[in-house]
Amino acid sequence: MSSTNTLPSIALVHGGFVNGSRWEDVYRILKKDGYEVSVVQNPTTSLEADVAATRLVLAALASPVILVGHSYGGVVITEAGNDPKVAGLVYIAAFAPDKGESVASLIKDPPPGAPVPPILPPQNGFLFLDQGRFAESFAADVDPDKAAFMASSQVPWGLDALNGAVTTPAWKSKPSWYLVATQDHMIPPPAQHAMAKRAGAAVSETAASHSLYVSKPRDVAAVIEKAAREVAGAGRG
Repeated sequence: MSSTNTLPSIALVHGGFVNGSRWEDVYRILKKDGYEVSVVQNPTTSLEADVAATRLVLAALASPVILVGHSYGGVVITEAGNDPKVAGLVYIAAFAPDKGESVASLIKDPPPGAPVPPILPPQNGFLFLDQGRFAESFAADVDPDKAAFMASSQVPWGLDALNGAVTTPAWKSKPSWYLVATQDHMIPPPAQHAMAKRAGAAVSETAASHSLYVSKPRDVAAVIEKAAREVAGAGRG
C-alpha cells in the first residue's frame, strides 16, 4: 500500500437514527490499509447543521478527500461535497438527491409493493423507528444483539433533516461511486440503482441489509478504497 501522503483522505458520514460509531469496522479496515480517516458526528437536527459538522471534519483533513455517506448521509455529502477539498463521493445504500430534493421528497411516493420503513409519528419535531421492527427494516443481517442495541440507542432524527433540500448536487461536478444493498428494506434497491444511474456513479452491489456498513464492512471498505485509488490515479495522470 502506498503511503498516506499519496492517497486521498476519507471522511465517513452516518445517516439518521444512528451515530458515527457504526462506522467502526469500516474505519479500522481503512486505517489498517494506510488511509487517513475521520468520522463525522452529525447532530441530525437539520441538513444545514449536518453539512456544517461535515465541513468541520473536511477542514481538518488533507486534500483530496473521499466523502462517504450512508443512507441520509448521502444527502449530507451531496451538499457538503461541493467543498473544494472533496475529490469524490461514495454512496453506501444512500440517498443521492438532485437540486431541490430531500429525503422527504424522495420517499413520498413509494412504488407498489416496496417496503415501508416503520417510522413512528414525530415527537417534538424528531423521528424514531419502531424498536420492535428496527431489526427487520434496518439491520436484518446484523448480529441480533447488536441490532437490538442499535434499536434501543436510536438517535432522534430531526424533521428539518428529513426535509432538508439540496441546493447544488456535488455529484454533478465530481465523480461518484455507489454500493447498492440488494436486501435493503429502508431504501428499495431499484431506487438506489435509479439514483446511482442519475448521478453517473460507478455501481457495485452486495447482498446485505440497509446496515451493510455494519454487516459487510469489507465490502463497503473495498468500494471506498476503489474510489480512493481511482481518484489518486486521476491526480497522478
